[in-house]
Amino acid sequence: MKRISFFILVLSFCIATAQEEAPQTQGRQINIVYGANFTKNEAEYPGASIFSKDDERQVQFEHQGADLWCDIAIFYSKENRLRAVGNVRLQQGDSIEMNSARLDWNGNTSLAKAWENVDLSDGKMTLTTDTLYFDREKQISYYNSGGKVVDSVNVLTSKIGTYFTELKKVQFKNKVHIDNPEYIIDSEQLDYYRISKNVYMYGPSTITGEDYKIYCERGFYDTKVEQGYGIKNTRIDYDNKIIRGDSLYFDKATEYASATNNIKITDTINDGVIKAHYAEVFKAKDSVFATKRAVSISLVQNDSLYMHGDTLMATGKTDERIVRAFRNAKFYKTDLSGKCDSIHFSEKTGITQLITNPILWNVDNQITGDSIHLISDLETEKLDSLKVLENAFIISLDTISGTGYNQAKGKDLFGKFIENELKIIDLVKNTEVIYYVYNDDEELVGIDKTICSKIRLLMANNDIEDITFFVNPDGDIFPEKDLPVESRKLKGFIWRGDERIRSKDEIFDEDDNNIELVKIRGIENPIDIDAEEEERSKNENDPVNNINSKATKPKKTQVQKVQTP
Repeated sequence: MKRISFFILVLSFCIATAQEEAPQTQGRQINIVYGANFTKNEAEYPGASIFSKDDERQVQFEHQGADLWCDIAIFYSKENRLRAVGNVRLQQGDSIEMNSARLDWNGNTSLAKAWENVDLSDGKMTLTTDTLYFDREKQISYYNSGGKVVDSVNVLTSKIGTYFTELKKVQFKNKVHIDNPEYIIDSEQLDYYRISKNVYMYGPSTITGEDYKIYCERGFYDTKVEQGYGIKNTRIDYDNKIIRGDSLYFDKATEYASATNNIKITDTINDGVIKAHYAEVFKAKDSVFATKRAVSISLVQNDSLYMHGDTLMATGKTDERIVRAFRNAKFYKTDLSGKCDSIHFSEKTGITQLITNPILWNVDNQITGDSIHLISDLETEKLDSLKVLENAFIISLDTISGTGYNQAKGKDLFGKFIENELKIIDLVKNTEVIYYVYNDDEELVGIDKTICSKIRLLMANNDIEDITFFVNPDGDIFPEKDLPVESRKLKGFIWRGDERIRSKDEIFDEDDNNIELVKIRGIENPIDIDAEEEERSKNENDPVNNINSKATKPKKTQVQKVQTP
């Protein structure tokens, strides 16, 4: 036996670390620093030199800046390859260290394989796996039989993992799992950047926090502050709401979420839905803000009620929720529709207020007034009553003649719904009526024109079935020929039948239907994420840039402006 010490070209190796690469030497030949015991075994290892440790130290090799120690080394000098066996330790620089039971290295191709209880550490991160491969030329290392990475923030496991040295990025594939005290991430593929600790997800991915759950098939997540977004099949379960959209943004610290394009927000407690092309959810205030073709959909007696405005807001907790539609507000259900400047609904009182220039259609009946209130029964949640305050006016087209109009007006109107159908209408104070009277053969008897203090209309099939006049009625039924056309309309008569909303699609106007959706960055316009992460890393490592970036960072990030993968 003899001890051999001679120079070898450096075993180039950089694995899952943020350290800088050592300069490469020009040669590739492997050599030995300390050979300890030497022997040969041509029968089992033809052409190989076998080195084994002695009582003082292990065998040591060197290759392009990396040092290798092991108990036994089988070295093929002509082929420039090496097999290390037993307590293998490979070190580069002061911090990168890998341990395994066995390692194969090819000095010509700079390809290596370490297996059996492999662990790699750089002082900030530890990788463990059964088998780890290295490619010096491509500056990558990888495993495909399962591995685990542990750093100061997360524990990451996957079936396949690849570390890109220069990019300081680990790409995990197949059953990816990130475990953090605050959340858990499961994904089919994600890229994890060591410096920023940012995650970019590709394929079905789920992030589960203490009070939220995010699903997407393409997205970003900042693991340090629990902030991120998704841009493909994204869903957020947040504050008893399910939010879907083309692009969704989430920030735990501010308890805020927002969405852009084709949004659907489902309130699982109140059993309602809001659709729009831009929306924001504020958990602390238990509120939702929506705009751009915004519509609220709720269930009323097995019928859907659609409410639209340029802007929709829903605020407050269950049983105290207030829903408001601002500017150009409209609503529609099968037998009831209306429009006004704004709508205010209080779940606590069950009152829906139509504010400023309101108009209501109950099937064929047009109802107007200065203010219109619809009141629901708080227990049954069915429509209970109707109030029209100041200048109440109800008009319907006489369907038999097709030319005349049945009309009733008064200071105020009070209506009663029975099984969701308007059955009783009371008009009070300075009331007037014009009504076309027919016999059973639908022959016109005459036109009733009466004034009194109060009128009650009994409705059947959404048409006037009976009229009762109270307190000194004054009027008569005039033959059609005896009542001039100009006298057949009450003062203030305005027929607005062409404005009637006859379907849920008619709550939207031309501007709503011609909205151009925001182009989500990262879908149509690819982003060089590696370059952006490199720049971010420079800023984080540069105190001046880091301070400047924090000083100019906006308090709230809009989804359509975020950088998506």
